[in-house]
Amino acid sequence: MRKYRNEIKYIISKAIAVELKSKLSGILDYDSNADKSGEYIIKSLYFDDLESTAYYEKIDGVLYRKKYRIRTYNDDDKYIRLERKYKHNNLTSKDQMLISKEIYSKILSGNVEDIDVSEDNLLSQFIMEMKAKHLVPSVIVEYKRTPFTYPLSNIRITLDEKIKSGRYNYDILDDTLQTYNVIGQNEVVLEVKYDDFLPEHIEKILETVPAYRQAVSKFALCRSVK
Repeated sequence: MRKYRNEIKYIISKAIAVELKSKLSGILDYDSNADKSGEYIIKSLYFDDLESTAYYEKIDGVLYRKKYRIRTYNDDDKYIRLERKYKHNNLTSKDQMLISKEIYSKILSGNVEDIDVSEDNLLSQFIMEMKAKHLVPSVIVEYKRTPFTYPLSNIRITLDEKIKSGRYNYDILDDTLQTYNVIGQNEVVLEVKYDDFLPEHIEKILETVPAYRQAVSKFALCRSVK
């Protein structure tokens, strides 16, 4: 049975984000993959069908939906992750697995016929859906993330800024990739994910943030200005 997590999103100002990072760093740990400043750069390549179903389902507020993406961290081509994300109202679930640079290149070019799909895993399921639903690269989403974690209730709090998209290029490993801003320079996306509950001391900090909950989608933001 698929396990879902709670997911809450806000847009806050950069000044509030700086203050929030300071408070959270005193009680939470940075993600182990973050650098010394507690940050890393994420680049994601999203896939959609020829009718842009994933995009329009998000825009139309469809309660149950899913989408595929390939993601890198700090441009590391030795750590390329294929992900499938499910959304059910305000709940989220994710499957993921590492893939090689060679497999990534074949997926990007659409040359997937010789990719081994004999094993029933996320990659084989993705390749089958690529063929059946004609999934193709849709948009690149890039941003700087500050990630905090807390073991109780599997809490993860992230602050994403400098959200950008690539134009006319779908290769997240291309060093010459040109990107452009899709969100205000003073805006930061705050995401709070947890399994069952938020401990009181974390909830009290988040309650001090002057923001309204919003259904923010970086994928939809980038697609809307593409």
